[in-house]
Amino acid sequence: MNIALDTNAYSDFALGNPSRIAVIRAASRVYLPLMALAELRLGFQRGAQSQKNEAALQRFLRSPRVELLVPDTTTTHYYAQLGNQLRQQGTPIPINDLWIAALVVQHGLVLCTSDRHFDHIPQLPTC
Repeated sequence: MNIALDTNAYSDFALGNPSRIAVIRAASRVYLPLMALAELRLGFQRGAQSQKNEAALQRFLRSPRVELLVPDTTTTHYYAQLGNQLRQQGTPIPINDLWIAALVVQHGLVLCTSDRHFDHIPQLPTC
């Protein structure tokens, strides 16, 4: 299974959550969306262990199974379609999460997240 990590899924993994560790270890490929990387670094700057957290993140990103997932022009079509779908449903989600959802759907991945608002996107598998 190929997975993408939401910010909270990486945080759970970094904090040693056994279920997150198991999912990540079992995955063939692990993708970290650019938006999640930015959110993590924002959190690191606000915290007391910024250097330690950044070093752990750098080790994680160097894994041969881990890849940064970045948007392209095709992603914008998924973003627009999902954003419109959510608006019509009356269930908008935060902008960064909409970008993450668009990337995950575009690449046919499973999103690991604790955020329940992703449940409003039925074409987005989650773990």
